[in-house]
Amino acid sequence: MSITAKSVYRDTGDFLRYQFITILLIVLSCTVITAVIGHVLSPSEEQFSSVMDADNLAETNNPFELVQSMTLEQQKMLLHTSAAATVAGLTGYALLIGALVVLMQRVTARQPVSALSAMGASVPTAPKLFLLLLLTIFIVQLGMLFLYVPGIFLAIFLALAPILLVQEKMGVFASMRSSMRFSRANMRFVAPPVVAWLLTKFLMLRYGHHLIAFSPEGGAIIANALSNLFSAVLLIYLFRLYMLMRK
Repeated sequence: MSITAKSVYRDTGDFLRYQFITILLIVLSCTVITAVIGHVLSPSEEQFSSVMDADNLAETNNPFELVQSMTLEQQKMLLHTSAAATVAGLTGYALLIGALVVLMQRVTARQPVSALSAMGASVPTAPKLFLLLLLTIFIVQLGMLFLYVPGIFLAIFLALAPILLVQEKMGVFASMRSSMRFSRANMRFVAPPVVAWLLTKFLMLRYGHHLIAFSPEGGAIIANALSNLFSAVLLIYLFRLYMLMRK
């Protein structure tokens, strides 16, 4: 069977059109879960302001100089806030991936499925997905330190790891190895959407601050919802590509 990029894009578009409401409910649910976990784990605004609003902080765009100018208490507060945001984001994203893969599995098998049942079925795989995403982000960010190019290639090579982990019930490292093999063999199909997704994430980081016009919390939730929606589109594309290639 001959597979073309156009056929995979069309297949992805059809799936999005027919399952859009369910996908949107999953995206919004994961966004709310991320916001709730972040709110629970993060220090209060008063705690953060009382520690971080100080004259000793260097006025610089260099993050290393900024951290060096902090007191030990300020560094602990920064670490606490960053850890809370990371845990919340990865938990929501792990649930998003698991729920979308369950949705696609059941739709493909012509089984009834709802956003709630897909979310519930994704919970058992969430811990492994959390670990996989943590390792993937660390590896990609490490590659980004070297003029971005290695990080971009690593993001492409590891893009299918979460899908393989859930779909094939692989371990964390086995899914990463299998993703690298599959992506290298199908670069012309995998690379363009992953690069487009990375560009979208960059634009969200670059211009997302405009979304806080209403409130910082509301802007963060809107930005996370949009990010989850873009990620959902990529995941659906990669899942459909994998299933077509496997036939």
